[in-house]
Amino acid sequence: MKRKSIQKMTIIAILSAMAAILMLIEIPLGFAPDFYKLDFSEVPVLIGAFALGPIAGVIIEAVKILLNFMINGTITFGVGEVANFLIGLSIVVPASWIYTRHKTRKFAIIGLGIGIVSMTVLGAFLNAFVLLPVYASVFGTSVDGLVAVGTLVNPNITNLTGFILLAVVPFNLVKGILVSVVVILVYKRVSFLIKGKDHDEV
Repeated sequence: MKRKSIQKMTIIAILSAMAAILMLIEIPLGFAPDFYKLDFSEVPVLIGAFALGPIAGVIIEAVKILLNFMINGTITFGVGEVANFLIGLSIVVPASWIYTRHKTRKFAIIGLGIGIVSMTVLGAFLNAFVLLPVYASVFGTSVDGLVAVGTLVNPNITNLTGFILLAVVPFNLVKGILVSVVVILVYKRVSFLIKGKDHDEV
């Protein structure tokens, strides 16, 4: 039992470190301002959550955010980091909860689909009411000033609602879909390394 516990903690630590490293590799997307960049840090989190359960996923997500905080610091007094933690969990928890109860490819896809929707909705809410106001304050501008940056990218973005619908929502949808595709493609290949067996059907 003690050996299994140590092994699980080691796996969580490794996946957390991998997620933190991936969080540093950011890819800009043409339809959103440059302060929205795609990363694949949720891939190791989801792999750990699928293999070890939702609680492990929560721990990996938390350690990932903490490591990133230690590496990059914060300009939002932790508010951005907390919001990113919650947005990450909004895909990880429902996807892994559904999959760990029905370990088939079908339910993995269903879980990830629900997670993508959850992440998109929560991301829109947090950006509108938490992140954008905080970033506006940090950068000495207004929310309208940030919206204007979105207008430069997409002239159809003329107000906060347009910013959320045409930049934030598509960003989270694209991120969620790409991360989910990678997880589906690689999970079965790596799950046996984590669990010492290859019974999962994903």
